[in-house]
Amino acid sequence: MSAPVRDLDVQISKLRKGELITEQEVKALCIKAREILVEEGNVQRVDSPVTICGDIHGQFYDLQELFKVGGECPDTNYLFMGDFVDRGFHSVETFLLLLALKVRYPDRITLIRGNHESREITQVYGFYDECLRKFGSVNTWRWCTEIFDYLSLAALVEERTLGVHGGLSPSISTLDQIRVIDRKQEVPHDGAMCDLMWSDPEDIEGWALSPRGAGYLFGGDVVNEFNHRNGLDLIARAHQLVMEGYKLMFDNSLVTVWSAPNYCYRCGNVAAILELDDKSKNYKVFETAPQDIHPRTGAVRGTTPKALTAEYFL
Repeated sequence: MSAPVRDLDVQISKLRKGELITEQEVKALCIKAREILVEEGNVQRVDSPVTICGDIHGQFYDLQELFKVGGECPDTNYLFMGDFVDRGFHSVETFLLLLALKVRYPDRITLIRGNHESREITQVYGFYDECLRKFGSVNTWRWCTEIFDYLSLAALVEERTLGVHGGLSPSISTLDQIRVIDRKQEVPHDGAMCDLMWSDPEDIEGWALSPRGAGYLFGGDVVNEFNHRNGLDLIARAHQLVMEGYKLMFDNSLVTVWSAPNYCYRCGNVAAILELDDKSKNYKVFETAPQDIHPRTGAVRGTTPKALTAEYFL
C-alpha cells in the first residue's frame, strides 16, 4: 500500500470516529478531490447496483447510521444527491468523510451538488460558522466551497434513472442540455443550473413559480415528457423533507429520497435510502442514531442549537 493511500486510510478512520483531520490535511484532500471531480461530467454516469441517498445536512451520526443500514463504502456503491452541509451540528465531519471516501474510492461513491453546496447559503445556515469555530479560520470553508464548484449537477444510472438534487427546469428538455452547462461557478440565482438544485415536483400541470424564491414547481406532465424524451424510467431527487423517508409521485416516475432522520433534531421524520439494481428498487427506512454525547465536544446529540431553528427550511 502506497504512503498516500495509507495516509488517506488513517484520515478516513479518524473521520469515521467523528475526529477532525488537520487543516493542511483538509487542503491536500481538497486538491486531490478536485483532480478527480474535474474529470467527471455534469451528468455523471453511475453503474448499478447503487444505493441512492438524499439530504444529510451535517447530521454526522445519522450518516453513520445510514452506512450501518446500507453497508460501508466501498462494499456498497453510493450516490449522494447533495445537501451534505448546513443545519446539522457536524457539517465539517460529514463533508470531509464523504470527500475522503470519494478520493479513496472514486468509482464507488458519487457526490452531486445541492442548493446548500453554495458559498452564499453556507454563510447563513451553519457551515461557514462551523468551519471557523472548529479550525479557527475560514480556510477549510474556502477550500470546501471551491470543491462544491466541481461537483456534478446530476447522475445517470444505467441510462434509465436520473439523480438530481432538486428537479427539472423549463430551460432543459434533454440531458445534453445539462451536459453543456458551465458548472464551475457559485450556484446562480436563476437559470438552468439553479433550477436543477432548487425546483420541486407538485400536483399541478406544467410549471409554476416556486415559493422558495428560486427554481420552479413542475407537474407530472413535465416529468412524463422529460422521461420519455430522454429514455428514463425514474427521476430520483432529494431537497424536500419527507416524513416517511421517501415519496413516490406521478405513477412512480419520480421519487423524493430524504436521508436526514429527525431533521434539525426536531422534525420526528424517518429517513430512507433507495437500493437500485437492474431488476428491483428497494427502499430502506431508518431512524435517527441514538442520543449520545459527542466524545470530543461534549455536545449532546439530538438537541437543537438556536442557529438551526429558522422556520423556513431551505
